Amino acid sequence: MEGQFWKPQEDGVKEICGLLQESSVPSLDHTRVWQQLQRCNQSPDFNNYLTFILCQAEGQSVEVRQAAGLLLKNNLKSSYQSTSSAHQQYIKKELLTSLGISDRHLRATVGTAISVIAQQRHIQGWPELFQVILQCLESNDYNHMEGALDTLYKISEDIPEVVDVPAFLERPINVFLPHLLQFFSSPQAVLRKLALGSVNQFIPLMPTALCMNMDKFLQGLFLLANDSIADVRKLVCAGLVQLIEVQPSYLQPHMKNVIEYMLQANHDTDEEVALESCEFWSAFCEAQLPREMLREFLPCLIPVLLSNMTYADDDDTLLDAEDDDNEPDRDKDIKPRFHQSRLHGGVDGGEEDEDGGDIVNSWNLRKCSAAGLDNLSIFYGDEILLILMPLVQAKLSNSSDEAWKEREAAVLALGAIAEGCMQGLLPHMSQIVAFLVPLLEDQRPLIRSITCWTLSRYSKWIVQAAGHPDGQAQFDNVLTGLLRRILDSNKRVQEAACSAFATLEEEAAEELAPRLEPILRHLMYAFGKYQRKNLRILYDAIGTLADAVGGQLNEVKYLEILMPPLINKWQHLPDSDKDLFPLLECLTSIAQALGSGFAQYAEPVYLRCINLIRIQEVAKADPGRAGVAYDKEFIVCSLDLLSGLAEGLGSSIENLVSRSDLRDLLLQCCGDEAPDVRQSALALLGDLAKACAFHLEPRLADFLSLAAKQLGSEVKDNVSVANNACWAIGEIAVKIGKDISPIVMSVLSCLVPILSNAQGLNRSLLENSAITLGRLGWVCPDIVAPHMDHFMKPWCSALRTIRDDVEKEDAFRGLCAMARVNPGGAVNSFIEMCEAIGSWHEIRSAELRAEIGQVLHGYKQILPGNLWDQYIAALNPTLCNKLVKKYSL
Repeated sequence: MEGQFWKPQEDGVKEICGLLQESSVPSLDHTRVWQQLQRCNQSPDFNNYLTFILCQAEGQSVEVRQAAGLLLKNNLKSSYQSTSSAHQQYIKKELLTSLGISDRHLRATVGTAISVIAQQRHIQGWPELFQVILQCLESNDYNHMEGALDTLYKISEDIPEVVDVPAFLERPINVFLPHLLQFFSSPQAVLRKLALGSVNQFIPLMPTALCMNMDKFLQGLFLLANDSIADVRKLVCAGLVQLIEVQPSYLQPHMKNVIEYMLQANHDTDEEVALESCEFWSAFCEAQLPREMLREFLPCLIPVLLSNMTYADDDDTLLDAEDDDNEPDRDKDIKPRFHQSRLHGGVDGGEEDEDGGDIVNSWNLRKCSAAGLDNLSIFYGDEILLILMPLVQAKLSNSSDEAWKEREAAVLALGAIAEGCMQGLLPHMSQIVAFLVPLLEDQRPLIRSITCWTLSRYSKWIVQAAGHPDGQAQFDNVLTGLLRRILDSNKRVQEAACSAFATLEEEAAEELAPRLEPILRHLMYAFGKYQRKNLRILYDAIGTLADAVGGQLNEVKYLEILMPPLINKWQHLPDSDKDLFPLLECLTSIAQALGSGFAQYAEPVYLRCINLIRIQEVAKADPGRAGVAYDKEFIVCSLDLLSGLAEGLGSSIENLVSRSDLRDLLLQCCGDEAPDVRQSALALLGDLAKACAFHLEPRLADFLSLAAKQLGSEVKDNVSVANNACWAIGEIAVKIGKDISPIVMSVLSCLVPILSNAQGLNRSLLENSAITLGRLGWVCPDIVAPHMDHFMKPWCSALRTIRDDVEKEDAFRGLCAMARVNPGGAVNSFIEMCEAIGSWHEIRSAELRAEIGQVLHGYKQILPGNLWDQYIAALNPTLCNKLVKKYSL
C-alpha cells in the first residue's frame, strides 16, 4: 500500500484515542493501558495512526493529540529505520503539512517529531524538509513562521552540522541565516528568541555563512541586548559567551561595550540572565585575551561577583542547611558515584567543587561568581587583592546576625582566591588561618561548612608552616577543628569537614602519624553516626588516611580502632548493595597500606571479592539465576581490592589464590567486553605475576594473548586498558624469562608504533611501553636486539622521562643486553642513548652501573676515534661532563 494513499480506520482511531485519554487519568491502572498500547504498537501502521491523530484528529482534545505525538516521537527514535518507506513517506508528509498547525503545543510536538527523523540521518533523502521550512519562514503567517523556527531550532540543537552540509546544490544555512537574522527585529518575542537560539547553536561550528555574516549577527545581538523579554537577553549573553570561547577575535573590536553590557547583565533582575552573563568572566580569562582589556573594569566587577556570591533568599541550600544527622538520607540526595578503575603509573586528577561541598544543588549564580573570582585570581594574580581584600574585611567585621550571609560569602571569596593570590596572601596567612579556625564553631552551619572548604584550599601552606613551632600549633588547631566538625550534627557540615580533612591528609602525609589515634577515634565515631551519603565521603577520608600514612597504620592499637567497624559493615552489606563500592575502595587503600599486617583480615575479604565476581558473571548471563541485576562495577571494585591485597600481602597471597578459582575468573575478565573490567583485570594480572606467577602458568599463554590484543590498532580508544596490559606483560616477562618468547614479536610490533606515534597518548602508556620493551629485551635479547634500528630513537626518548626506580633499572638491563648482542643497532641512535643514560639521578644497583659503563666503553672502542669525538661533542656539555666523570670516559 502506498503511504500517500493510506487512510485510517475509524475504529482504530477511536480505540487509540480512548487509550491515550485513559493514560492521562491519574487514578486509572496505567499498566493495563500501557500493555494495550504496546499491543497496538505491533501493527505496522500504528505510527501512521499516531501521526494522523497528532496532525488531523480535530475532534480530539489537544492533550490526546499531544500524547499521540509524544508516543510517535519515542517510536520514531527506536524504530524509524525499520518502518516501511511507504509509511515513512506518509509520516513525513503529514508532519510537514502540520508545521503551522493552529495550537502551539501541537506545533511544538510536530517540530520535535520532525527533528527526531532528521537525527536518523535522513536529511539527504528528504528534500522537502528544508523547502517547506523556508516557505513557512517566508509566509508572514505567525503559526507557520513559529512552527518552522521551532523545528529549525530543534534540528540545530541536536545536529547543527546537517544545516551546513551541501544539500540539493546549496548549504541550507546559507539560505536560512539571512532569514534568521531578519527575525531578530520581529515584534513577536517568541520569534526573536527562536531565531537567536538557532544561530547560537552554530557558533561552536563557526560555519562560513556565519563568518561572512558576523557583523550583521553582532549588530543583531546588540539590538537585542536590552530586549524586554528575559529569555532573549539570556540568549544574547549566551551568544557572547560562546563567541569569546570559540572565536574571541570577533569580539575584540567591541570588547569595551561587551564588558559594560555583561556588567549590567550581571545585575539583571532575572537570575538566569545574570547567571548566563556571569559565565563571561571565566570565559574571558580562559580565552587568554590581553589583560588590559578587562583591567580597568576590575574595581566594578569584583564587588559585583562578591555581592552575587551571597546566598539568595530562595536558595534551596538555605532550606536544606538545617538537616541534622538523625534525618535519613533520601535516595535523590545520593548522587551516582563512579569508581575509577585501577591504572598502573597513572595520575588521577579529581575535580573539586567550587563551593565547599555544595555538590547536590545545581549550578547557580553564587557558584558561577565564585568560579569567576577564582579564574580572575589566576589570570591577574595578586593585583586583585587591593580591590578585593578591603571588601572582604568589611564583610567579615560585620558581626550582626542579619549579616551572616555576607560573612559567609567573604569566607567563600578567601577560598576562591587561594590558588591565584597565594604569593600576595603569604605574609598574612597566619592571621587568615587564625581568623578562620574559630569560624568552625559558628552557630550557622553554612558558615561552618564553607570555613572547612576554605581551610582545605590552604592545606599546602598549613602543612608547610607546621615545620615551624608557631605553625605546628596552628596545624594542630586546624586538624582538631576539622575533626570536631566531622562529628558535627549537621549533615552538610559533616560532608564539608570530611572532604576538607581528606585534602589536608593528602598534603600532610606522614605529619599525621603522631596524631593517628585521635584521628582514627574521630573517624570511627563518625562511622557509627553518619547516614549513607556522608558515609561514602567518610570511606574516602579513611582510604586517603591509609594512603597518606602507609605502613605507620600497622600497629595493634590503631587496627583495633579501625578494623572492627569496617569488617562489621563488610559482613552486613548484601552482595547487591551499591554501598559496597566505596567500602571496597576504602579496604583497597587499607590493604596496600598495611601490607602483611592485613593478613589477619585477608581471607574473608578475598573470598567475598571472588564471590562478588562470580555472582556478577552469572548475572550477566542470567540475572534470574543470580538473584541480582548485572552491574560491572561490582566486578571492577572487587578486582581492584584483590589487586590491593596482592600488592599488600605479596607472595603470602599465594595461599588464598591456590584455594580458589581466581585464575579462571580473571581470564574471563581479561576478555570482557567492558573496557573498565579489562583495565582492572589486567592490573590484577600484573600484581599476581609479581606475587605468585606460577599460579597463572597453566593459562599463561591465554593471559598473554589477551593482554597483547589490547595493544593493537584500537589503542587510542582505550589507552588505560592498553597501559595496564603493557605493564602486566612486562611483569610476567621478568618472572618467566625466556618462556615469554612465543609472544615477544607480536608485542614488539605493537609497542614500536606506540613509541613512534606518541602524540595524543598519555605519558603513563609511553613509559610502560618503554619499560616493557626493555624487559623483553632483557629476557629475550636474541629476539629483540636485531630490530633495534626500528625503535632506538623513540624508545630512548621515552626512557628519559621515567623516574629512577626498579622498573627503569629493568629497562636499562634490557638496553645493555641488546647492545651486547647487536652493538651496531644503537650506533645511529648513540646520542639519544647517551641522553637516556644521563637521565638517571642515581643508579642504586652497582651491577647495573657497571654494565652501563661497559656498554659506553664498548662503543668507545668500536667507534672510529673521530666519530666517537663527534658524538661526544654533539652532547649537551653538562650531560657530557656527567657521563665522562661518572663512567671514566
